[in-house]
Amino acid sequence: MFSFYLKGLGLGAGLIMAIGSQNAHVLRMGLRRQHVGLTVLACILCDIVLIGAGVAGMGGLIEGNPALLLLARWGGAAFLAWYGLRAWRSALSAHALDAGAAPILLSAQQALLSVLAVTLLNPHVYLDTVVLLGAIGGQQPGQGKWWFALGAVSNAVMWFCALGFGARLLSPWFAKPVAWRLLDGGVGLIMLALAVSLMVF
Repeated sequence: MFSFYLKGLGLGAGLIMAIGSQNAHVLRMGLRRQHVGLTVLACILCDIVLIGAGVAGMGGLIEGNPALLLLARWGGAAFLAWYGLRAWRSALSAHALDAGAAPILLSAQQALLSVLAVTLLNPHVYLDTVVLLGAIGGQQPGQGKWWFALGAVSNAVMWFCALGFGARLLSPWFAKPVAWRLLDGGVGLIMLALAVSLMVF
């Protein structure tokens, strides 16, 4: 059974470590040290639900429904384009991480809604967790599919905790405005590229 766990752990790591809107958001909240625990927990719980649903059979259902795939494709492309343009707008403004300045504070509700938006409105989250992990995990024999799901979930727990709580180690670098511009510019480029890929392919 441990081999199924390692398979889920490895595949989950390969998918989750790609730079995307969710990872960028967790990193940003970690750098700002705002509601990091809530943000990390929300990401982990979403992954648990989505991976579990995929392994239980939802992945095959979505993959076989053209209407759901079309909705995810165009709705996701619109969201990713909006997010990318917003990141580029932010990249054009000069800002840095100043520990002595008063940061823009988000309420717990605002922080929760923002992380749920970047998580659940991004179709790549569903493609990675429900469709891809779900389809592969669902093919594992017997209880192997649940060990596979446990491996993928374990990776999500480790990754989001490291990204959110480890972000403070990057604080000195992000005290420079150019670092934020590079981050926002890179995120914007990636999000727009993902939006185009959804519309073209």
